Amino acid sequence: MLARVANNLFWMGRYIERSEHLARYLKVNYFSSLDAPNELSQSREFVLRSMLFVAEEEELKNPKTHIEQDVIYNIGLNPEKQYSILTSIKNAQQNASGARDLISTELYEAINTLNRTVNNYSPDVFVKNGLFDFTTMVSTQVTLLRTKIRATLLHDEVYAIIMLGIYIERANQVIRIINSKYNDALIEKVNLGESVNTSYEWTTLLKCVEVYDMMRRHYRKVPTSHSVLEFLILNPKCPRSIMNSLNNIKCYINVIAGNERPHPDSAAFLIGKLTAEYEYKTIDDVQGNLKSFIETLVDDLSLVGEKMDKDYFSIY
Repeated sequence: MLARVANNLFWMGRYIERSEHLARYLKVNYFSSLDAPNELSQSREFVLRSMLFVAEEEELKNPKTHIEQDVIYNIGLNPEKQYSILTSIKNAQQNASGARDLISTELYEAINTLNRTVNNYSPDVFVKNGLFDFTTMVSTQVTLLRTKIRATLLHDEVYAIIMLGIYIERANQVIRIINSKYNDALIEKVNLGESVNTSYEWTTLLKCVEVYDMMRRHYRKVPTSHSVLEFLILNPKCPRSIMNSLNNIKCYINVIAGNERPHPDSAAFLIGKLTAEYEYKTIDDVQGNLKSFIETLVDDLSLVGEKMDKDYFSIY
């Protein structure tokens, strides 16, 4: 397989996953704020900054008051913003076109349908009263795309490359969401004196990644920072957890690399080492210095992506 084609498959998976996480975070964060337990969590500026923290943190470096309709439009349908949902879906479609001969007609048509739907969605309707409908539609259609990937493709190297993109993007997005909600909890502590450990933002975090019910089933108690972080970072059975993503990345990269012992400078070696390291971490390791832990994990995931690009997808 040409490196260019493999690169298209990998980034198609990443952009598909990215669009769904952005859509879900936009919806849950916005509507959860309407019945939040304090005025700070209900304030528009607080909610908009949280959205931008996940979508594009660079946008927060300019000290200004954010306009709700502008922020929602930029994250959702602004074609000039590289972080928008529209741009992610457009990029997924372009990458799918670049690997057309290796994916099924059903998957290709589903991606084209989503791309046309998003491009034809009225920006005026979206920013005024279409946020819920639009984000629900994107989430539903991306779920359909993942079904098409699993049900219509051969589970070979092509499938493995797409799934690598999906899982490395999922790990990146989940850690960004954790970082955002942790930051929100710290702001609440500074302004309201509330405990970070029992902040309402942990409940919102679980809903943003669609694991609230399963976390309550697993722990059978009100979410706290301890239980939420343990569930979302270290629990291998949670499909949205960092540990689950690492295990899947390791599985699919081994399909590409083969069963031979990988070279120490390879992506396969790095992900194996990283998976083993996180498998034996405890919640005390995480909460001891959460900010440092998050920064290290972000760096580790970035390095994995760089190694993958160098080993398999670089076209130069």
